[in-house]
Amino acid sequence: MLTLEWVRITLLDAAVALTVIGLIAFAILDRGGSSAVPAILANPTLTPGSLNPDVTQATIGQTICVKGWTSTVRPPTSYTDQLKLQQMPEYGESGSPSDYQEDHLISLELGGNPTDPKNLWPEPYPRASDVDKIENELNAKVCSGELTLAEAQDTESALKHEHG
Repeated sequence: MLTLEWVRITLLDAAVALTVIGLIAFAILDRGGSSAVPAILANPTLTPGSLNPDVTQATIGQTICVKGWTSTVRPPTSYTDQLKLQQMPEYGESGSPSDYQEDHLISLELGGNPTDPKNLWPEPYPRASDVDKIENELNAKVCSGELTLAEAQDTESALKHEHG
């Protein structure tokens, strides 16, 4: 027998699935501009992702959903620039470092670890800028209650591992 709770859960699962499909389609289709540096996939072995232990579903109201919070945990460029120089050869990239952003696999907006090298990778421009828009959309969905933090983190990880 169908219950209201079963229908609610089924509709929520469908909404999450459609959101994930839509974000992946957006990521594939919205390449915004051209560059000599093509998108590269985040390597799941080199960059599996790492979470900030201070960010949980219970703490999003005091962390990622507070405007400007990411600036309080963002690592200095001196750290990320050095890491980028180390990781580019690991990723087989030999272009100019300025063509890349040392990006968080799980973004700071979604509770990614700010400094763990397992959560950072050299993502080429303009793809890095395109993905920033998606990260902000996922953050808005978490903060509005449309997605859980874990759902958004899984979506972001899949996006970067499968589509760059």
